[in-house]
Amino acid sequence: MEMAYRARWEAEMAAMRRVLAGFGMHEECKWGKPTYTVNGRNVVIMQGFKEYFALGFFQGALLKDPGKVLVQLGQVHAGRVMKFTSAKDIRAKARTIKAYVREAIAVEQAGLRMAPKKTSDYPVPEELTARFRKDPRFKRAFEALTPGRQRGYLYHFAAARQSATRAARIDRAMRAIFEGRGFLERR
Repeated sequence: MEMAYRARWEAEMAAMRRVLAGFGMHEECKWGKPTYTVNGRNVVIMQGFKEYFALGFFQGALLKDPGKVLVQLGQVHAGRVMKFTSAKDIRAKARTIKAYVREAIAVEQAGLRMAPKKTSDYPVPEELTARFRKDPRFKRAFEALTPGRQRGYLYHFAAARQSATRAARIDRAMRAIFEGRGFLERR
């Protein structure tokens, strides 16, 4: 199984495997990473990053998180991760990890899912609204994008703090939008 920074996190992977043993989950290799499933459904995944090792919970947003240890990476909707810096750190938090994994398995067995975000849930920056008024062809091109592509752009545009930056991001994205491509899509 291939995993970024794998050699760096060997001890942590071994420690995490010991913590996860006994849950009746099946370990598979998905996306090149050790992924644990119950009845074919993804529950947790081990991920090695440059600065930390993580246990990712596919439906982590649905967990209670009393210890406030789950972190949202980027704009991912339901997934959350628990970060670790050493095998010792994992061993010290084994009880907490097990409690979260038990809850994650229960969430999976109950079939719970986050309600998908609708495009209308994303704010439309004033700079984009103004551009749409100025250029109806651009508005039609944006509306012709898939909802996921629209959400990607709305998130990217709104993430800029300054109006000038939002306007510049819209300018740079116009060509891709006219071509029907999403924010992260290459030609």
